Amino acid sequence: MALRHDDVDVDPNPIGELALQTLAMPKDTNANGDIFGGWLVSQMDLAAGIATKQVTHGRSATVAIKNVSFLYPVSVGSIVSCYADIADIGRSSMLINIEVWISNSITGQGQRKVAEGQFVFVAIDENGRTRRIELPKKEEQ
Repeated sequence: MALRHDDVDVDPNPIGELALQTLAMPKDTNANGDIFGGWLVSQMDLAAGIATKQVTHGRSATVAIKNVSFLYPVSVGSIVSCYADIADIGRSSMLINIEVWISNSITGQGQRKVAEGQFVFVAIDENGRTRRIELPKKEEQ
């Protein structure tokens, strides 16, 4: 099912914490002159990986990328901001929702959500094997 432009948030506010911010450069363009979707996904993956560090306190790896939607093209010179929201934490894995928002002072374009997706990460040990995520123990009341 294709996403229509009128399906995009009416009151645009990023969900999650700012995990990564970078600048869209000319070397990252596709044949149409827009930023290549693969580059955008790599930024989303980096942001998700950064967010997992708060939970795993160690290594983690991407095991799945789900439901990535590109809502608008990204132009060169845009400030690309990736927001991460950890939606679920399991025994060894995490589901992270990523939203990508841009702004562009050159074109005067305000903040706009341009992509979103879900990333699944698994905590790994020093040998690259899955390990349990040790969550802080809740204090007894």
